[in-house]
Amino acid sequence: MLRLVLFRHGQAVPHDQGPDSQRSLTATGQRESGATAKALAEGGIVPDLVLVSSATRTRETWDNAKSYFSKTEMRLERDLYLATPDVILSLLHALDPHPKTVMIVGHNPSLHDFALECYGFGDRYAFARLRDEFPTAACAVFDFDVPSWAEISAHKGRLDRFLIPPPA
Repeated sequence: MLRLVLFRHGQAVPHDQGPDSQRSLTATGQRESGATAKALAEGGIVPDLVLVSSATRTRETWDNAKSYFSKTEMRLERDLYLATPDVILSLLHALDPHPKTVMIVGHNPSLHDFALECYGFGDRYAFARLRDEFPTAACAVFDFDVPSWAEISAHKGRLDRFLIPPPA
């Protein structure tokens, strides 16, 4: 079984504060990112590998989360910035089968669209919330009953949980 964790970046500064790829997290975004990571770690979800978009806000999200995942290997993936669900799937298909739990720290709308494509069954209450929105620092956790990343496909994931950070 393989586990996929889709982690949207925390709240970022407004679009008018520089180029989109260089937008930083707000103080709220920093808090949200840490809260979601803490909830994952406390729930026993620890990635073997994390793929992080090259944008500033995703790198900062990982910086706020990584203390909960001290043994996790991190890899920057430029293709995750402005990725489509097909690009995300291609990145996963290219992974070797060794990492059993992979986290992607990325953006909307791609993570939301990809999460909806992953869903095949699972927690229907979590899916009802996920279907409506994928807010900042939210995290969807899917399990796939396949031996390699090359075998994951649309609508075959079991949604284990959908986490939204608590309000301040």
